[in-house]
Amino acid sequence: MTSKPSSRSKPKLPAKQLAILAIARVAEPMAYTSVFPYLPDMIKSFGVEQNKVAKWAGVTSGVFSISQSITAVGWGKASDMYGRKPTIITGLLTTMVCFVAWGMSTSLPMAIVVRAIQGGSNGNVGIIRTMVAEMVPEKELQPRAFSIMPLVWSIGSIVGPIFGGFFAEPAKQYPALFGDIEYFKRFPFVLPNLALTVFFLISVTSAVLFLHDWGLLVGKRLTRSLRRTPAPVSSRRRSFVDGEATAPLLPSKVVLKKHSPEPTKTTKTSMMDVFTYQTVINLLAYSFLAFHSVAYDQIITVFLNYPVVEKTPENFQLPLYFTGGFGLSSGEIGTMFTLYGIVCGLIQFLVYPPLVTRYGVLRCFRVCSLVTPIVYFLTPYCVVFETSQARLAALLTVMLVKGAAIIVAFPSTTILLTNSCSSLLVLGTLNGFATTFSGIGRAVGPASTGAVFTWGADNGYAVAPWFYLMAFALMGAVPVFLIVEGGGPTASVESSDAEDSDSSASTSLLTDNSAILDDSDCEGESLQPPSYGTMKSTRT
Repeated sequence: MTSKPSSRSKPKLPAKQLAILAIARVAEPMAYTSVFPYLPDMIKSFGVEQNKVAKWAGVTSGVFSISQSITAVGWGKASDMYGRKPTIITGLLTTMVCFVAWGMSTSLPMAIVVRAIQGGSNGNVGIIRTMVAEMVPEKELQPRAFSIMPLVWSIGSIVGPIFGGFFAEPAKQYPALFGDIEYFKRFPFVLPNLALTVFFLISVTSAVLFLHDWGLLVGKRLTRSLRRTPAPVSSRRRSFVDGEATAPLLPSKVVLKKHSPEPTKTTKTSMMDVFTYQTVINLLAYSFLAFHSVAYDQIITVFLNYPVVEKTPENFQLPLYFTGGFGLSSGEIGTMFTLYGIVCGLIQFLVYPPLVTRYGVLRCFRVCSLVTPIVYFLTPYCVVFETSQARLAALLTVMLVKGAAIIVAFPSTTILLTNSCSSLLVLGTLNGFATTFSGIGRAVGPASTGAVFTWGADNGYAVAPWFYLMAFALMGAVPVFLIVEGGGPTASVESSDAEDSDSSASTSLLTDNSAILDDSDCEGESLQPPSYGTMKSTRT
């Protein structure tokens, strides 16, 4: 009697949980990008001189990112201890409160302190990144899966500037509606923030109701259930009560156990497992990308708001000595960023997946690393055109090229970083360090570029901040060409399992959730949730 060969079904994205995660995520990019249109006016309202606006705008952005990087590991440990769901909800609520307080800032020190608290009280970036990585271990599905959160960011980039540009300073923009309301005269930048709290409430509600999480009792029951009934062979694990929601972000102790009579030993990991040559190269490339791309988006708003300077022989000497901006209002900047966000969203959703499928993730990333320095070099020369229409058309073209390059680069570097990881046991730790290092880049980039912008404005060199970013983009391109695309942590787990299978008298299966806890771990103070691997077919 011949045995029927095991069938391998085609892997599919866990669409439901990814969609819920996207809804829970969408309010944060709205809040982040909504400040871009009115940030220069807000800084000036604190009594800051025009030429110093870029410097302090960079500082307000920098303190947010540096606080976020400092607390990233702590939030990861909180996610391990208390679960993903409560950690994400806490981050959303604290961001919402701080966002409203930011709009009510009446001085520069208050604005800086609130932004620092806002950055430090939210660790959702690293948590969500790890959730996506563990939900989708298959390389063929990663381009689309890893493009979802950047797509959410693009959607937020569309809606956020609309609110920021058209609802800022309502008493000034819409005197018939808000001119007599003293509250909006005293706090001219709070209305966009109040309006966007609706989206935060939607995000929190969706996370509370639909983002699955399970505690000690449910986890223990499910673990025992899996031991009693082995899961059928499949090409990928299924989510049971969505264990992804509580998988550890920073795993410290994971007990691997297969369907064998005796439990295996505790698997220990070290920093050497986290920081391999390829992970270090990928972290370096990721940090450089965060440095110059976020700094560009921050400083471009100041550039758009900076007054137009009349060209004279004294202040206009190409190719280096000239200054001036575009003199746009908050509403006009909001319109520019809305169009920018729409195009980036279309590229993210329609262009990125087939592009990387055809040419490969690494090749696309390398091309983008060469495009961004060219974009930064061209940006300041958009002001040399004679008419305002030509200047805006040139700048919008440059911005869209930059947006397309970054839209492709960020999910690509996330995929490459994930696939450079040596084991699933250190994937969360690696993502925690990625959040920290990129946060440093997001902090230092805008702050230093703002200071360079201020120096350039004072001395007549509008090219200074853009050449500064170009230099860092060129340095960031070097590690990109040293990256070798890895097989991913899933592959390493599979190869390890293959060795175990060959040396064992009986074939052991990886269940849908391959790392199963011992009963003794369920009796402790906290439950360490299982880590995840892929399914492996057995020989018949």
